[in-house]
Amino acid sequence: MPKKVTSRRTFLQPKAWTSTLGASIAFAQPRQRPEKDQLIRAGRPAMACQFEIFFPASHRLKIGGVHRALDEVQRLERQMSVYRQDSEISAINRQAQNRPVEVEEGLFSLLRLGIDLYRETQGAFDMTASPLSRCWGFFARQGRVPEQVEIDRALHSVGSAFLDLDPAEHSILFRCKDLELNLGSIGKGYALDRAATILKGAGLGQALLHAGYSSLLAIGNAPSGDAGSGWQVSIRHPLEQNRDLAVVRLHDQAMATSGTGQQYFISDSKRYGHIIDPRTGYPADLNVSATAFAKMAAQADALSTAFFVMRPEEIDNYCKRNPEVGALIVPKSADDAPLQYHSFGLVPEDLEVYL
Repeated sequence: MPKKVTSRRTFLQPKAWTSTLGASIAFAQPRQRPEKDQLIRAGRPAMACQFEIFFPASHRLKIGGVHRALDEVQRLERQMSVYRQDSEISAINRQAQNRPVEVEEGLFSLLRLGIDLYRETQGAFDMTASPLSRCWGFFARQGRVPEQVEIDRALHSVGSAFLDLDPAEHSILFRCKDLELNLGSIGKGYALDRAATILKGAGLGQALLHAGYSSLLAIGNAPSGDAGSGWQVSIRHPLEQNRDLAVVRLHDQAMATSGTGQQYFISDSKRYGHIIDPRTGYPADLNVSATAFAKMAAQADALSTAFFVMRPEEIDNYCKRNPEVGALIVPKSADDAPLQYHSFGLVPEDLEVYL
C-alpha cells in the first residue's frame, strides 16, 4: 500500500458516472448514487484527443447547448490546427512574416494571453517553440539528439517577443525569420473555456469538461447534494499508469497536467522527454509531473507546460505574483529515491496526494 501524504485534506469517494449510451464509467471504489445524481457524458474527438462534457442527468433537456459547445470545439480545431493547410493559424504562419495578418477576435485574445504568459514566465511558456520540437525529432515521432549548432539555429527562430500584435487592427506580424505559431500547449484549454461559455449561456451551471483528461474545467458543483463539494477528479501518477498521484475536488476552476511519461526517446541510456525548455533548447529534465490550477483552462493548460520546465523557486515566485494560480509539482528524484511533491499558491482545499 503506497504511503499517503495529506495536508489539511480529506479523502473523497469516487462516484459512478453514466454515459449517453447508458454505460457506466466507474473510477476506484464506485458507489451507487440516486438517479438525480447521475451524470450524462457527451463527447467528440478533436485536437488529437477526446473532448467530453459531464453534466447532471436532470439537465438532459439542455443537451442542445452541450452539442453547440462541442461544435465550437471542432470549429476551433479547424481554426488552430497547424496540421491543416486551410486553418487560420497555418495562414498566419505563411503570411505574417511578410505583412500584418488580420486575426479573428477570439484568436487574437488568445494570442495576447499567450504573449502575456511568455513574459510572466520569462520565456518558459512559448507558442513559437515548434522549431525546437522539430529539431529533436518529436514532430515526426523519431526522436534524435541534434548537434548544438542545430539547436542554436532553431533558437534563433523562437521567441514570442517577436510576435507583434496590433490591437487597433486585430492583426499580427512576425518580426523574425522562420517564426511559427503552434497553440498545442494552450489551445485545448482555450477550447474548454469557449465551450464552458456556451454551456453557461444554455443554463448549465453544473458541468465538468475535459480534453483528453490532461486539461479539465469544472463549472459549479457536482450533483452530489453536498454544498460546495465540487467535482472530484484524479491526477495520474507520472511513472505508474495504474496509480493516482492525487485526488482533488474542483469548483469553478481549471486544472491541467503536463508530463513526459508516454512521449520520450532514449539515446545512450539517457531519457529525453518531448517537453522542451524554449529558453535552453533542451528537453526539460527537472520534473516528472506538473499540474497547474487556475480560473481559466487556457491559463492552466499553458502554465502546466511552463511549470514543467521551471525550477521550484521560479514556480513559487510566479504563484506569489499571481495569487489566483496554484501548482502541484513532482520533481525528478535522484537515482531510486522516493518521489516527493511540492505545492505552491492557490491549490484546492480538498487535495490528497499519494506518494
